[in-house]
Amino acid sequence: MDAETPVKHKFLESSDMTFQEVFDFAYQGLIPVLRGLGREFGQEHFASVLKDMVSRSALEAAQEAARQLPCNDFAAFKASAREPDRFGRHILTLEIVEDTPEAFEVRVTECLWAKTFRDLGAAEIGSMLICHRDYADCRGFNPRITMIRSKTLMQGDEFCNHRFVWE
Repeated sequence: MDAETPVKHKFLESSDMTFQEVFDFAYQGLIPVLRGLGREFGQEHFASVLKDMVSRSALEAAQEAARQLPCNDFAAFKASAREPDRFGRHILTLEIVEDTPEAFEVRVTECLWAKTFRDLGAAEIGSMLICHRDYADCRGFNPRITMIRSKTLMQGDEFCNHRFVWE
């Protein structure tokens, strides 16, 4: 190694784990904690608080993501589904069902979150922790975007039907 090449810190090295292994590692330990909190605080109260925290977090993250772009219109929002990043390409399989200036519908036929939570018998937690945030993600990106969804892989449907409407 020459003197000009910076040394990468060990935390930044590749873990050589698959996306599935990363998800299993991340969620196998988290799910029992969340189940315990549900028992401790009561399922209804726990679900309400978790959904609220997830929504707030997603809203703030989407607002920050939108600020990083030159424009946060509907076209910019749709671009991420048309051209997902490396992470998105490896954890989701989707097809665009409709793409008009007023509506954008995506059918997700594979989702690593849904697979992971369902395999761990925790679809109800996955729905609150992962799926619920989708509503706030689009609102945070631009308040004129509304999501409508009636099916999710997490809940056992054959696909997720994310429909985004530009108001």
